[in-house]
Amino acid sequence: MNAPPLIQVWIVEDHDTFRRSLQRLCTPERGLAPAQVFANAETMLASLRLQGRQPPDVLLLDVGLPGRSGLEIIGEVHQKAPGCRIVILTVFEDETKIGQAISAGACGYLLKTSRAEEVAAAVVEAHQGGSPMSPKVASSVVKMLARLTKPAGPPVSLSPRERDLLALLVEGLTAKEIADRMSVSIHTTSTHTRNLFFKLGVHSRAAAVARALKERLV
Repeated sequence: MNAPPLIQVWIVEDHDTFRRSLQRLCTPERGLAPAQVFANAETMLASLRLQGRQPPDVLLLDVGLPGRSGLEIIGEVHQKAPGCRIVILTVFEDETKIGQAISAGACGYLLKTSRAEEVAAAVVEAHQGGSPMSPKVASSVVKMLARLTKPAGPPVSLSPRERDLLALLVEGLTAKEIADRMSVSIHTTSTHTRNLFFKLGVHSRAAAVARALKERLV
């Protein structure tokens, strides 16, 4: 059985020492390809625009960058690399920045105080369709997103399978637990989760859960 392809990781972080520490996390033993690193948003975006350049699967993105901030470029990254999963990695834990990041399309939000193994695990989780969050952040996210969610549009038509998946997301199961519960592979779970996010018009697990609770979809 062939091993799954390594996850392509890009890192945008202006602090040299911290950037190198993140780069060292990306090893084949963790399922991660050697990371491409950038000290600012502009250089990363220029690289993303290069023809033939493989886009990242997961982007670890700092907020407080010189020049354009991480929050400013999330939408542009999604335009250039629609399949890229963006995880914010920052010192900021206030609700305003969390809300801006997730509303813009980030799928996860980690504090820089997170342990190295937590960051590496978060990259894998994000790639599998999850929404990794630091514990200090996670407790307030669903309530906050419920307040930020736009008024409901036309009713969403979900298949029984999609409702089951959404219920498991609301329950808080990991991607592996969902795969086991639904008797499918993690890859299949990731595909179904992304399709569900598209149908719901959201970019993250937390936003999907917020909409499910607000509109009583499950």
